[in-house]
Amino acid sequence: MTGRGDRTSDAAGGPARHVPVLLNEVVDALEPKAGGRYIDGTFGAGGYTRAVLDSAPDVRVLAIDRDPTAITAGAALVSEAAGRLTLVEGRFGDLATIASQFGFAPLDGVVLDIGVSSMQLDDPERGFSFRGDGPLDMRMEKAGRSAEDIVNGMEEGPLADLIYAYGEERRSRAVSRAIMAARKEARITTTKRLADIVGTVVRSHPNDIHPATRTFQALRIAVNDELGELERALVAAEQALAPGGRLVVVTFHSLEDRIVKQFMAERSGRMAGPSRHAPMTAAAEPTFAVVTRKPVTAGDAELRANPRARSAKLRAVERTDAPPRKEGTRS
Repeated sequence: MTGRGDRTSDAAGGPARHVPVLLNEVVDALEPKAGGRYIDGTFGAGGYTRAVLDSAPDVRVLAIDRDPTAITAGAALVSEAAGRLTLVEGRFGDLATIASQFGFAPLDGVVLDIGVSSMQLDDPERGFSFRGDGPLDMRMEKAGRSAEDIVNGMEEGPLADLIYAYGEERRSRAVSRAIMAARKEARITTTKRLADIVGTVVRSHPNDIHPATRTFQALRIAVNDELGELERALVAAEQALAPGGRLVVVTFHSLEDRIVKQFMAERSGRMAGPSRHAPMTAAAEPTFAVVTRKPVTAGDAELRANPRARSAKLRAVERTDAPPRKEGTRS
């Protein structure tokens, strides 16, 4: 299962060291300046937030996390930062509104580290991991529809489509059929039972990912609307950043990276133009300039210390002085 860069295992479960992936590269891309105002939209264990606070004098950070457990755990860093860190429970898709509410707008930078955190994975009671046994939950906010609700409530076809679209699981229809058969016997309520069910139809070879990896990823993304939230966050960053402000995003799988890549290409004017047969329309002025022409990936030293970093990709852009796009406007 993909997740945030503060853990070292390459599948859900396993030990974590709370080491943010691409930490130096994130700070270099963000280019914090003295007195700057920054948002860490995915606070997690606070690794990026601490690095930004330490990067330049009088830097202020507004850190956001939708998980109340992360907010509680971050209290010590808030105290240590002595007024330079504001920690808010919320969704990063709302970062423009949150920045305005707390007097941080316009921003000098936004960093987003997409996925699930090690604290969530390591706690069996949160239901994110198939390595241990716990309730089939996966809710980052501990509220709303759970993975158990989806697994036991969706019809076979839509569930197969969900597992294929969000987990890129080629055996999604077989997985869905197995789930349908199993829940006729008893409601599926635990991570272990679901992983065992998936394991009956998805085979793996030595050194492959766990058979349930893609199914668990799909359910987690659906439960937390992760891709929709990412899309909203990118638009919110465009609205909240000052000219010259940087947007830095670290992703861990192709679905996330595709959204970020397409957004940055479109907003920087690098996306291919309309068909020559289409009606002529004025091109929108680029709202971002590209900072990273190609995605930044982990170096050999980091990969040796943290194999988890091998799937991470960092992309960064810099805000121009063009007004933010109206929703639905394309280049």
